[in-house]
Amino acid sequence: MLIRFWGSRGSIPTPLGYRAVRTKLREALLVARGHRQDSLEAIDSFLVKELPFSISGTYGGNSSCVEIEAGGTENEYVLCDLGSGVREFGNALIAKHGPARKSRFNVFLSHTHWDHIMGFPFFTPSYIPGNVIRIHGCHKEMRDIFIRQQSNPCFPIDFRSLGATIEFVELEPGRTYEIDGLSVTPIRQNHPSDSYGFRFSKDGKSMVYSTDSEHKFDVLTENYPFVEFFRDADVLIFDAQYSLADQISVKEDWGHSSNMIAVELAQLARVKHLVMYHHEPVLDDKMIEKVLGETRRYAEINGSPHKLTVTSAYDGLEIVI
Repeated sequence: MLIRFWGSRGSIPTPLGYRAVRTKLREALLVARGHRQDSLEAIDSFLVKELPFSISGTYGGNSSCVEIEAGGTENEYVLCDLGSGVREFGNALIAKHGPARKSRFNVFLSHTHWDHIMGFPFFTPSYIPGNVIRIHGCHKEMRDIFIRQQSNPCFPIDFRSLGATIEFVELEPGRTYEIDGLSVTPIRQNHPSDSYGFRFSKDGKSMVYSTDSEHKFDVLTENYPFVEFFRDADVLIFDAQYSLADQISVKEDWGHSSNMIAVELAQLARVKHLVMYHHEPVLDDKMIEKVLGETRRYAEINGSPHKLTVTSAYDGLEIVI
């Protein structure tokens, strides 16, 4: 399985403004003083080896969208969520193959809050006849919500006039389905209006996509249902939007978790690789990088014998399992 991130932000897209770009350039130039940059290779090496990612790159501005490549046919695609990142995915697909090639998309929708569906009106393949888009989820009202999103006066193009064949497939939590060569199991999560996580498995490998889910600190025991759901996952994509202090105080019951709870759950479940996801829009790249460092240190000193790799998701990140 190849996991590719097209959108990693939570709640709302957060593009970089000119001040943020200028600050990154200024900091990069300050670090570059005294380094010889006399070739493209030297410049590339400097960017990778000398600069922290918060300066040389960005954790991204698009809202939730993750692609899974699982060895299916060339024109079949699997996506988790349809945030603004799906626009980038669609544009990349058209640029690579052109608009004439017909494709099939299996989408797994965690829930219908706007940041997880807002990219669909800008998903170019949905306008092309011959494409098939199957949106899988556990919410009965999926079709109605997509229609409302693209209804007058909110959007100029009606959902029902799109060229692609769009189907909605209702799934039952706790039941395992075979879809595009993947075994897929949904689980209900604690979030306003409900959200659902998905476990994807194939050939002994597994990935869990679990965003927009609040886990209370006092329920984290071996008997907690999510420990078993996450058990031995090769990759766990986890909503770590808040700090622990925010989650248990002013933002309690807002439906999101923290980096510390992410570590606790991942270590209890013996997860191999934790990917923190759905980043808080208030956090800039330096803040996210700081949270990542603190989380890695916490995973090391937490007392668990289980070794855990910790990453912060960013648009363009690819992970192979």
